[in-house]
Amino acid sequence: MWSPDLRGRKAWLGRRAGCPGRTSKIVSIHLSRRSFLTGVAASAAVAALPRGVSPLPASLAEVIRRPDSLPDPHRPAGTPDPRIPIEHVVVVMMENHSFDNYLGMLPRRGLRTADGFDFDRTGSPTAVNTTADGHAVRAFRMPSYCQEESEPRQDWNGTKIEVDGGRMDGFVRASGDVAMGYWDEEDIPFYYSLAKTFPLGNRWFASAPCQTYPNRRFLHAATAYGLISTTTPGPNDPPPPNGTIFDRLNAFGLSWTNYFTDLPQTAIIPATVKSNPTHYASITQFYADCAAGRLPAFSLVDPDFGMTDVAGGVVPGQPVPTVVRAQGQDEENPQNIRYGEQFVAQVVNAVMSSPAWPSTLLLWVYDEHGGYYDHVPPPRAIAPDSIPPQLQPGDLPGGYDSYGLRVPAVVVSPWARRGHVSNVVHDHTSVLAFIERKWNLPAMTYRDANAAPMLDFLDLRRPAFLTPPTLAAAPSPLLDRGCDTTDPGR
Repeated sequence: MWSPDLRGRKAWLGRRAGCPGRTSKIVSIHLSRRSFLTGVAASAAVAALPRGVSPLPASLAEVIRRPDSLPDPHRPAGTPDPRIPIEHVVVVMMENHSFDNYLGMLPRRGLRTADGFDFDRTGSPTAVNTTADGHAVRAFRMPSYCQEESEPRQDWNGTKIEVDGGRMDGFVRASGDVAMGYWDEEDIPFYYSLAKTFPLGNRWFASAPCQTYPNRRFLHAATAYGLISTTTPGPNDPPPPNGTIFDRLNAFGLSWTNYFTDLPQTAIIPATVKSNPTHYASITQFYADCAAGRLPAFSLVDPDFGMTDVAGGVVPGQPVPTVVRAQGQDEENPQNIRYGEQFVAQVVNAVMSSPAWPSTLLLWVYDEHGGYYDHVPPPRAIAPDSIPPQLQPGDLPGGYDSYGLRVPAVVVSPWARRGHVSNVVHDHTSVLAFIERKWNLPAMTYRDANAAPMLDFLDLRRPAFLTPPTLAAAPSPLLDRGCDTTDPGR
């Protein structure tokens, strides 16, 4: 969810829970026995962290990495790891969908190891939630490519109601029947093709159990530093206490660009925009850079978040028609999800056809679950720092020691592992952990310092996809089932 206030600031902007019964594959990069045992001990320690203890019990100081520590203390900071043949990291982070909401049907569509829905004898999902008065609402295929206006909810309180202490039975109580809706391969064929071709994350969670802004702050800085909602920052809001990944890249002369259509996502930390005016480029420039093979070390590639349609098609002071809001590309409700799928397909195909493809890793992922049902309880997480959530009267208690819900995540690279589904716990700070591992950059918080760095998605011995595969096309948003933004009802 993007704040309407931030959408309107265009002028200022211009200036580890495993999978029971499944085996995780080994990482192909060599690890010493000592490093492996240290990692296992750290993972066990993180899982054992008691809630309310933030960020680090003294007894765990020897097994958990600290902020500002290097992934490889024996290598100078800012030097690349020669064992990792990735020179360009591209992140396409979309909006507001859970794993089951988009990919829950994968086990019935050719990827049996995907942890999606359970099914009855007819092949229909058996997932069910109940209303407050006990009426059962079963998972159902959404009747339209568009989504209901304003529902489901994914705010702090709504998410806690949905998770219900791990029972995952509060979605309908929080948001109504629409929370149990899902889309199938016929609706989003490119996404299903992507997930069945490249390695899929079965356990990629949002970084925090709340909305867009705090989760995207985790992607940028490995902390939300108090934020739990989509609250528009002021232009003079402070940066995170220990900086951002962009500060780390700048410090060591590593290139990065936020390519955007109508709104750069880095604006959620205003200091990033103010301090880095040369690091922004249009989405058209992204395609040109792909074609020329001159991608930076790190790219954020943003869709049309809906600001252009709103600004260009509405009488000032009048309500924005739903049909206008549904034309954005980021897939937040009430948008037509096929516009977003077309955007992602363009980005992925541009990367795969680029001269830079042999040394590129692209991640397709979602910032948070958008209030849609998922059956996997979020596991505990290591608190990033000692900054508590800024809870207001009426907010349910909690902290940053739990992940948000699962979201779709696929790693696209010539070095991706063919036929692999990862059951390792990842969150958005895994992107930072990978960048830090590749270029030996100091961590910003406890979260990125100890996050899984996405290496299990890769086979660094040989590139399986040096010749890019052919993926299914992203169909027109206007065909077949059309756009209906009313309550689908059940």
